Amino acid sequence: MDQKLWKIMESNPVIAAVKDMEDLEICIQSDSKVIFILFGDICSIRDIVEQVKKEDNIIMVHIDLITGLSGKEVALDYIRLNTRADGILTTKQQLIRHAKELGLYTVLRFFVIDSMALVNIEKQSKMTGAQPDMIEVLPGVMPKVIRKITNTSKIPIIAGGLITDKEDVMAALSNGAVSISSTNHDVWFM
Repeated sequence: MDQKLWKIMESNPVIAAVKDMEDLEICIQSDSKVIFILFGDICSIRDIVEQVKKEDNIIMVHIDLITGLSGKEVALDYIRLNTRADGILTTKQQLIRHAKELGLYTVLRFFVIDSMALVNIEKQSKMTGAQPDMIEVLPGVMPKVIRKITNTSKIPIIAGGLITDKEDVMAALSNGAVSISSTNHDVWFM
């Protein structure tokens, strides 16, 4: 993982995951230095990123959730050329290589709903070629599962989804996650 990203996450492990304009306004007041943008469309994403972009933070756009952008490499080109986003989130492994070629940070998102998902994460960590900078595991309120993943993957883990209080945050971090992401405003201000 890039040293700048590592230092920012180490000093402030709570990632604000922003799902609408109301969240965006609240996020600006938080201490979160890494912000995940989970909404928008091809016409608004530049302005959304611009509203929260500061020199000392990292903005990542969930490319799969931006209306009007496809799950193809050209969508990454669009984000790189038309916004000041620092990186992307995606559930699509095939986008990671091109995003890295463009100099974007990458987060590969996994929904852990069964043992097959765990096998897929393990396979991902053993793949050759472009690896994501981080893996986000959802839901993030599974400490034993997070520990198991961190024991099998060399890629840093973000715990996301359903994290609502300090106990959830501490459980994820103490079981190997390098950070947590949450849409919960209370978590942003812990």
